[in-house]
Amino acid sequence: MNLGKEFTKGIFAENPLFRLLLGMCPSLAITTSVANGLGMGMAFTSVLLASNIVISALRKVIPDSVRIPSYIVIIATFVTLIEMLMHAFTPDLFRSLGIFIPLIVVNCIILGRAEAFANKNTIMPSIMDALGMGLGFTLALVVVSTFREVLGAGTFLGYSVLGLEANSALIMILPPGAFITLGCILGLLNKMQDVQLRRKAKAKASQLNPGVSQ
Repeated sequence: MNLGKEFTKGIFAENPLFRLLLGMCPSLAITTSVANGLGMGMAFTSVLLASNIVISALRKVIPDSVRIPSYIVIIATFVTLIEMLMHAFTPDLFRSLGIFIPLIVVNCIILGRAEAFANKNTIMPSIMDALGMGLGFTLALVVVSTFREVLGAGTFLGYSVLGLEANSALIMILPPGAFITLGCILGLLNKMQDVQLRRKAKAKASQLNPGVSQ
């Protein structure tokens, strides 16, 4: 198994938010600031990594009949640990993320990776899968929250950006702004993918028919 491919697939080809459209609830709710996006991404990645390791290690021990409940118990354990650590060391971030920290327990990405990957592979590939998916999700959250914070508040990580506060668009940090931002990003990515596919098809056609004009 190519470990590098398992890592990079979650960042690009199978990005949880931009490609698979998973984890939409926290992505739309907490990305009002870059700090929130980073915090949620780090918490998510930590839980995904720890749960993938444990589930992969116990994949031959957990009975199929209680597979999903076992996953939820394992994931909930790590979510509780992360929640307690955030409450103790980053109380402001803990309050900002609110209910979306415990909701990581039922995040479809984590449950999906447990069932589709960790349950079928050894520990090392499961680690790379978790790191890739976690990094991909974190980057997606940061991209969305960057647009929303800069355009909606005129700041980046709380610091003023070229004096944009006076001309900020408040709608961008409100719920409609989340849909507008994500929709525009997905549209741009789909357009780029379409152009790339057209170029590949054109290159393949020119190889098959060298006499055809480029």
